[in-house]
Amino acid sequence: MPLQLPKSSWSTTELEDLRELSRSFLQKEAVPHQERWAAEKKVDRELWNKAGEVGLLCLSIPEEYGGGGGTFAHEAVLYEEQARAGDSAWGVTVHNGIVAHYLLAYASEEKKREWLPKLASGEMVGAIAMTEPGTGSDLQGIKTRAVREGDHYVLNGAKTFITNGFHADLVVVACKTDPDAGAQGVSLIVVETDTPGFRRGRVLDKVGLKGQDTAELFFDDVRVPAANLLGDAEGQGFIQLMLQLPQERLIIAVTAVAGLEAAVDLTLEYTKERTAFGRPIFSFQNTKFTLAEAATEAAVARAFLDQCIERHLKGELDVQGAAMAKLWTTERVNKVIDDCVQLFGGYGYMTEYPIARAWADVRISRIFGGTSEIMKEIISRSL
Repeated sequence: MPLQLPKSSWSTTELEDLRELSRSFLQKEAVPHQERWAAEKKVDRELWNKAGEVGLLCLSIPEEYGGGGGTFAHEAVLYEEQARAGDSAWGVTVHNGIVAHYLLAYASEEKKREWLPKLASGEMVGAIAMTEPGTGSDLQGIKTRAVREGDHYVLNGAKTFITNGFHADLVVVACKTDPDAGAQGVSLIVVETDTPGFRRGRVLDKVGLKGQDTAELFFDDVRVPAANLLGDAEGQGFIQLMLQLPQERLIIAVTAVAGLEAAVDLTLEYTKERTAFGRPIFSFQNTKFTLAEAATEAAVARAFLDQCIERHLKGELDVQGAAMAKLWTTERVNKVIDDCVQLFGGYGYMTEYPIARAWADVRISRIFGGTSEIMKEIISRSL
């Protein structure tokens, strides 16, 4: 029997219908292909078009731009079902919850109408390029440079660890328009990947998230229209990033909690079916106590996440609250899944078992979107 957790306070009948659609889509279009995608280090490009056809892209973007007209709650439902399905390959969280919202918030009206409908249909795949080989979490230290030349910017630089990097048709690039101005010199400029001078490097070989096309990107004298600058002036990029990062961190928390719940369900099922010394593994006190703790962790994490989602839907989730959500949920899911692997014994270390893949996939959650250490730094500033 799976965990019996109360329905989320923000759930509605409409959202539960979306949950069913998301679940059936993922079971048909994603779950059967996990091993092949892991071997190929990328999903099938057609997956994006299929998702667009059934209405799962840009769920929280207004209908006037081709989106679903929903809220973050609609996105959360899709991300939860993706985590529960065990799909870690499809970079829809970046496309839907991050890239589309940078465009919605900061692109000109003309560019919104040009780009957002294509993201919603799957004609375009979106990525955001912040991290560089030498900077990690230090966004103020980025070296990618954009120089204004008449009606264009010329970009030069390199990015790494870019989700959707192989398939991306549109990349939001964090760059320096004034290299001497620190944070005030950062701007966000959109690059369409068919622009001369743009090239992709390796699709990176990761410990987990094997099927996700995480790539290196290079910009060699890439000329893009000045209209591709996000915002009405240069130097707004760092503030734009800070305003959007809370939603990114909440997305990570959503997938962490759903992954935690799924791991406990998998382990409950396994320990009740698997026997040792003539009786089910679940009947041993250590197993019961470990899973009692895990179920409690899941319940507490869910309650905190639901509170954060409610606050975000009201526009009240602040930077510190989002950092707390990411810190707490990612630390807990790593601990719980590690405990679950232990209960699986040797089979927990075999990649054919979903719990082993989850263990590898979830480790990055304490790193991307800002490390746990950065989250603590952010939280401490409010104390």
